[in-house]
Amino acid sequence: MQFMTHWKMVLEILILWYTIYTVLLLIKGTRTEQLLKGLVIIGVIFVATQQLHLDAINWVITRLVPISIIALVVIFQPELRRGLARLGQFGLYQEDMEVIERISRAAVTLSTKRTGALIAIEREAGLKVYIESGILLDGQVSEELLVSIFMPQTPLHDGAVIIQRDRIVAAGCLLPLSQEANISKSLGTRHRAAIGLSEETDGVCIVVSEETGAISVAIGGKLMRDVKESELREILKGIFYKPKRARKQ
Repeated sequence: MQFMTHWKMVLEILILWYTIYTVLLLIKGTRTEQLLKGLVIIGVIFVATQQLHLDAINWVITRLVPISIIALVVIFQPELRRGLARLGQFGLYQEDMEVIERISRAAVTLSTKRTGALIAIEREAGLKVYIESGILLDGQVSEELLVSIFMPQTPLHDGAVIIQRDRIVAAGCLLPLSQEANISKSLGTRHRAAIGLSEETDGVCIVVSEETGAISVAIGGKLMRDVKESELREILKGIFYKPKRARKQ
């Protein structure tokens, strides 16, 4: 009986540790991280007021907490949605390296021509709501098709292309713009849309700058700028590629 009690304690500690670690990992570098620090400070103040019997301050904090929770849910809805989307993710892998090569070559070709482009690649979280905002294509991923979509003066060049597995499912799609205040003013709408989608989903976005031809990659709300062809290929391979023999059957 005593052994079972100790085992339950260890199990509870491990579950709590994993939960806290996962939450901290999800909010790292986001507005929620600052929010958590503020909540910790408020919690310390609340405990201090109880210990010191500061009844007036304690009464104010007690009354404000329920209202604050509702307000925080509304304000931090994007962060909550992103966190829920990531829970339980184990990743979807693209076994065909040729698809990764085609996407990489297309990005480099667009970069050489200084043709602006925005390519979103779906992972675990579905992008259906964004797919429905564009024009359905359902074409096989190819360098030629991707380049032709983003050529200037074509009807679909302003929106984003969304890729599922080895298919270009839609083009001309509208993506959510990031609301982060610390994003560089030099970044345009494409870059903000790429960051915005990567904030709200686990999708990967590739951006080609129309002004400089530089390639950027947005993952998890972070933007990697001036990515070279070999780096782009390795980034995509690291995220999407996993040989069949390495998978659990």
